[in-house]
Amino acid sequence: MTIISSNLGYPRLGEHREWKHLLEHYWRHQLSATDFHAAAKQLRLANLKKQQALGLDLIPVADNSDYDHVLDTLAAFGAIPSRFGEFDQPLDLDDYYAIARGTDQAIAAEMTKWFNINYHYIVPEFDDVHFHLLDNRWLRYYQEAKQELGIDGKPVILGPVSFLKLGKRHGHYLDAAAVAELLPQLLPLYQQVFTELAAAGVKWVQLDEPTLVKTTDPAEIDSYRQALTYLHAAVPTLNIELQTYFDSLDLYDQVIQLPVQAIGLDLVHDHGENLAHLQTTGFPADKILAAGIIDGHNVWASDLTDKFTLIQQLRTIVTADQLWLQPANSLLHVPITTKNEPQADPILLGGLAFADQKLQELATLTTAANQGVAAVQAEFDKNQANLAALNASSHRNNPTVRQAEAHLADQVFERQAPFATRIKLQHDRLHLPLLPTTTIGSFPQSHTVRAKRAAWRHGDLSDTDYQDFLKAETKRWIDIQNEIGLDVLVHGEFERTDMVEYFGQKLTGFYATQNGWVQSYGSRGVRPPVIFGDVAYTQPITVAASVYAQSLTNKPVKGMLTAPLTIINWSFVRDDIPTAQVQNQIALALRQEVQNLEKAGIKIIQVDEPALREGLPLKQRHWQAYLDEAVYSFKITTTGVANDTQIHTHMCYSNFADIIDTIKALDADVISIETSRSHGDIINAFETTGYDQEIGLGVYDIHSPRVPSVDEIKTNIQRALRAIDVHQFWINPDCGLKTRQKPETIAALTNMVAARDAIQAQLSDPTK
Repeated sequence: MTIISSNLGYPRLGEHREWKHLLEHYWRHQLSATDFHAAAKQLRLANLKKQQALGLDLIPVADNSDYDHVLDTLAAFGAIPSRFGEFDQPLDLDDYYAIARGTDQAIAAEMTKWFNINYHYIVPEFDDVHFHLLDNRWLRYYQEAKQELGIDGKPVILGPVSFLKLGKRHGHYLDAAAVAELLPQLLPLYQQVFTELAAAGVKWVQLDEPTLVKTTDPAEIDSYRQALTYLHAAVPTLNIELQTYFDSLDLYDQVIQLPVQAIGLDLVHDHGENLAHLQTTGFPADKILAAGIIDGHNVWASDLTDKFTLIQQLRTIVTADQLWLQPANSLLHVPITTKNEPQADPILLGGLAFADQKLQELATLTTAANQGVAAVQAEFDKNQANLAALNASSHRNNPTVRQAEAHLADQVFERQAPFATRIKLQHDRLHLPLLPTTTIGSFPQSHTVRAKRAAWRHGDLSDTDYQDFLKAETKRWIDIQNEIGLDVLVHGEFERTDMVEYFGQKLTGFYATQNGWVQSYGSRGVRPPVIFGDVAYTQPITVAASVYAQSLTNKPVKGMLTAPLTIINWSFVRDDIPTAQVQNQIALALRQEVQNLEKAGIKIIQVDEPALREGLPLKQRHWQAYLDEAVYSFKITTTGVANDTQIHTHMCYSNFADIIDTIKALDADVISIETSRSHGDIINAFETTGYDQEIGLGVYDIHSPRVPSVDEIKTNIQRALRAIDVHQFWINPDCGLKTRQKPETIAALTNMVAARDAIQAQLSDPTK
């Protein structure tokens, strides 16, 4: 009897972002479809070869994508919004990308966060859908891996119930009744896929049903049971691994009775609850336990001794041939390899494990489980020495930071006066018009901007020349904003590669990776900073850029910061102390930056929390503690300023009804929120719950290259003004404009100001 190793998914980007460049070259018409597919295949096979070389027993296939795996699923099953056309064959690349990116004629499909991590998926639309199988992509990629590399892979497919639950119909996520209605239409297509896979010799399919971890009503299990019973009866020779991740199963007793051959449980992010279920309830003798023991969305090396102890605990519950060892979730959400981090502190590097290192850990633990620790003793000893060195280092034991933390309990973090008093003082100081216009912060980072930054980083451009370039770029865009007629300006953030990474480079306790890229959405890769030590403020970060921009105009220029919780949610956070403690360290550091901006004469300071909602725990019982910690750290950051300094914040798309009370508790003077891709549904939260402070609901989508018309933006403004008083409302795009091109940015903002002007005219003269 042998314990085997299994993987759930591998990163798509490539070690040097080859995948990102491939997509962008195609979008710019610099690459033919034929060449695109050839290069994508080469990258897929390289990823598979790595896993093959590590000796993994079960290697995932079809976990790759040309954009997003949910988009792949809806394209395969013909669930394509009618505005993109009707299809009776597999989509070509242009049609596929039209759904994700939009066209001049069709607005892009909505995009939102994948559970509570910083990955975005395309939201399926099930309005008047007629499912039909256009492409068995899972068969194609299985056959490719087998023919090219001799890999008998494990196709990864999003399960039918999760596919439906992650989508919307008539603007709302599907409830149990809607799932029950659509599921019988979808299951025959899954059956066809499974039948073809079985005929090709597939032994195992990984059926991802991550929504099971959010399921609390026993009646909701019926849909999963219906689907799995149908598929097992239709294709009994195909083994199904029912995969869950990101949290524990509340309905463990029911899930383990479902008709599948293996069940994947997350034993890392489960708060210990899945392990408790296993120990108290046990596990069926006729099923395989696919134990997720390696952290799939953080970058820290596993404590191999602790993991081996966990394996021994599991062996008291299941037999060896019932046990698979695997990551807790797909490795899509971590960088690829630490070998491309030559500048990292060796003490830090010893404590890191990216995707390749995690798979090596898995191989080591599998060997230890089958042959005993002695067979891999050297690896265990090295692991323990590396972890001990990191925890004992000065990076994690900063007495100044710990002293500041100790005094937190002695302080009250509130603004000096209530909002009603503050806003009058701010209006008197700022002199803004009705419906003031602004942007969220960043402007297009052109090829020239990126090239100059790269040259500076490589030492090919002097500090002085680089700063001169940044000033010239800032002046250019201040002039553009003035010409367009915006009321509150920004400096453009040309010095920043990323809104989190930039601050990580300026604070102690952070490591900014060289090649730690992770997919955020589409071709968008981010390098989350690694928070590995105590966080401290050493010098002003944004003050000089903000002061220079303000010197170029009489209009107010916003100071731009990223708030503590977003830095936490978009970073890889040390796991040796509570996350809330790290969050408060960041808040104490940023508080000093906010105060320095105010001292330098900046009248408006925006402290962005776009990731607040996305990091909300999946279990509602954990929400309040998380939200209380978010409010506390935000107030540490923002409450040290005078009443007439205006504090803004920004949040990205999500279901704001869940956090409306928290939004109020932040006590920001102005909040901007993304709404356009959700077609204004978020406005409903403000219609049913009063909100007294000022707010900007994004009036056009920046994730698409299309330029919205004046009338389209006017409609979005008018819809918002049905819920929000005109004296409270700001006009702004959804998010920052960093990823857009200059012409479309200027055109869209020009239309935005024109739409505002038209609304102003209507308000002053209702007959217009």
